[in-house]
Amino acid sequence: MISISGMTARLGLQLADSTRDRQLELIRKQPEHQRAIAAFEERIGSVTTVDQLMEDRELYVFVMKAFDLEDQIFGKAMIRKVLESDKSDPKALVNRLTDSRFRELYDNMGFGGGGTFNTKTLQASWRTEMVERYVGQRFESAQAEQNETVGTVLEFRRKAGDIRSWFDVLKDAEMGEFMRTALGLPKEMVRLDVDKQVELFKSKFDLAKLKDPAELERLERRYVAISDVKAGADASANLALQLMNVAGAGGRFTPVTLDITMITSIRKGY
Repeated sequence: MISISGMTARLGLQLADSTRDRQLELIRKQPEHQRAIAAFEERIGSVTTVDQLMEDRELYVFVMKAFDLEDQIFGKAMIRKVLESDKSDPKALVNRLTDSRFRELYDNMGFGGGGTFNTKTLQASWRTEMVERYVGQRFESAQAEQNETVGTVLEFRRKAGDIRSWFDVLKDAEMGEFMRTALGLPKEMVRLDVDKQVELFKSKFDLAKLKDPAELERLERRYVAISDVKAGADASANLALQLMNVAGAGGRFTPVTLDITMITSIRKGY
């Protein structure tokens, strides 16, 4: 995996984009992922119920990772209830969870109410899409682990096409943070009533513009630029604090002169 650790988000995103195809191929060739993909392709076609999926841990883990639900793997009881939900029932668990990952899992796995039968697993095209999803998510997760801002941009690209209302944005923590930052809205607005937040978002941006690739790119650039500035400011503040702590070591106050030009240069990446 090509490292973007320590880079600004702007440079990290450029490197991730320029090496994406190569990195996806590297993921496919890693023994761990080769085994997981082979097992999925070999056995998922015989899985037609939720019970069968849950009983095969290797397939279950593969599916959870494909939908970025690795942190929920041990919550099998809840995942079972999600997959067995009747989406037509407003009280069904899949309709009550605000995390969009669970709804995406439910919709793509295709188990009906009660989780008794699924025909998607019998389709070769669906299996191919699932493998692509798994590999793509491994790539996205690897970038996010090294640079949170880059990970958020990649997630925004993947989800932007499914955003239909500001409520879709607000129920997704990462997308909410992305849009607030890109539009210059304060993070404190999360304390407001949801309807008030929607009004603020509407006053700043028309969601219909998300269909325009140029507009998506503009939002990305703004988000990355603002995030880099914030990260640089934090780094400068931490550096100044460390210098003062070192100067005062030993229990004695030692005057220290801070070179503001130097700190500013570090913040700008020079």
